[in-house]
Amino acid sequence: MTGMRAELELPAAEACPVAGFSEGVEGSVSSVRRADDGAGGATEQFTVSGEHDPDVFDGDLEPLFEYDSATVYQFDQRVSDCICEYVERRNTPIAEVRAEEGLLVLELHLADLTALRDLVTELREHYGTVRIRYLLQIDGDAEGTEDIVPVDRSRLTDRQREVLETAYEMGYFAYPRGANATDVATELGIEPSTFTEHLAAAQSKLLDELLSPA
Repeated sequence: MTGMRAELELPAAEACPVAGFSEGVEGSVSSVRRADDGAGGATEQFTVSGEHDPDVFDGDLEPLFEYDSATVYQFDQRVSDCICEYVERRNTPIAEVRAEEGLLVLELHLADLTALRDLVTELREHYGTVRIRYLLQIDGDAEGTEDIVPVDRSRLTDRQREVLETAYEMGYFAYPRGANATDVATELGIEPSTFTEHLAAAQSKLLDELLSPA
């Protein structure tokens, strides 16, 4: 079996009302679901855990169910450029959606790295910043055994993520290279030696995770 599970993170406080609402929630906003009404609109539901003020939501919230410290809300979607709808129009069903601190987090299952790269490229062109928060790839060989390769980007600092993403986008890891260390450092506004230090630290963290014994 082959395939991958990925978590994508998009700063979406302005584009998504649920993500915007999550900025004022102490706990989590999870189980985000939408249902198209067949007339160009949609109804969405989400669950809030923790302290929050429903009056700050940008729209009319209807509480549906409450249990323990969690409340399920429903609202009519008015955003014409919904990120979740955009993703699913590209034949990519979303397994899970949640929001936290103004970020929209999408969990996806995809066939291969090419499908993920194409989707991330489109999202970046349309919405701007997209981060791959987590990646789990399964490679099956001819005998049916599986090599599970987890990559948890939460181990990286924000600066290390920025260095890796910029280097990748500029072709630093390509063959032949599209950019050298000086080119990437200039783009980042840092010295080449600082770039190589950040890159080495980031690669070390990822390789530790990929190559360490199970």
